[in-house]
Amino acid sequence: MLIRTPALHEPRTSDITPRSAYLNRREALAGLGLAAASPLALAQSASGGGKLAKLPGAHSAVAGAMVMDKLTSYADASSYNNFYEFGTDKADPASHAHTLKTRPWTVSVEGECAKPGRYDIDALLKLSAMEERIYRLRCVEGWSMVIPWVGYSLAELLKKAEPTSKAKYVEFTSLADKSQMPGVRSGVLDWPYIEGLRIDEAMHPLAMLVFGMYGEVLPNQNGAPLRLAVPWKYGFKSAKSIVRIRFVEKEPLSSWTKAAQQEYGFYSNVNPNVSHPRWSQAGERRIGEDGLFAKKRPTLMFNGYEAQVGQLYAGMDLKKNY
Repeated sequence: MLIRTPALHEPRTSDITPRSAYLNRREALAGLGLAAASPLALAQSASGGGKLAKLPGAHSAVAGAMVMDKLTSYADASSYNNFYEFGTDKADPASHAHTLKTRPWTVSVEGECAKPGRYDIDALLKLSAMEERIYRLRCVEGWSMVIPWVGYSLAELLKKAEPTSKAKYVEFTSLADKSQMPGVRSGVLDWPYIEGLRIDEAMHPLAMLVFGMYGEVLPNQNGAPLRLAVPWKYGFKSAKSIVRIRFVEKEPLSSWTKAAQQEYGFYSNVNPNVSHPRWSQAGERRIGEDGLFAKKRPTLMFNGYEAQVGQLYAGMDLKKNY
């Protein structure tokens, strides 16, 4: 029997919004009286699953941090995920991530810095005041969500390490444990998962160290116990289940760049004017919002955060540095 193996990041059948989710959305909105609600009310309407520990945060005052789009439902955001350590299908993380143990958990901060250290997850939770930020998430595959994350600016942790003048980039390493993560047994990527940012990107106030969403701690399938949220970049740049943060002088080789350099560049800023080699990036489908045949919404430059982050790339060729 022949088994077809999809190409890396090729849209799959699982990318399609489930019929039940589409139909139930309208029923739920009607029941909640939200059909004609204001954008602000809609942005505040979704709640957590009610099963995980609460993790509230004050609304962020960082410019651009509180998008007023209607939130993606918690059910969709926690069941439709890319987390290849638990499988390549969108439903795999929610099915398999229960095996992930998030305590004890430590994160090492090392490399070109004056004060390296090893932080327990509970110490990181107390490092800075928790904020809620409503960010758009845009996936390179062409779908998007709007999620209320809970955490604080990544810069709060990075500054404590006192990076030296040699620290030009920040590299992030995710957990890769075959006993907990069945996807790591596959050869779909060269594990562990590595991602990186230029240091000014990592220090930008919108680059977020995330510990929760929808007022609760992160579900395992969404990158528990801590992950990044870098809202102006495609979703794969926001590393999940981080165990190491390293300051380096040379540009890190990110996992997807290593796997397919011609398709996934280091910067991976959301840019509707630069197509992926196998599909356009000009439009996107908001998960849970529209049916399969609904017209896609236009993709925004830098995912709508151009006013906040555009200056980081002044003078750069954004087609060459994709």
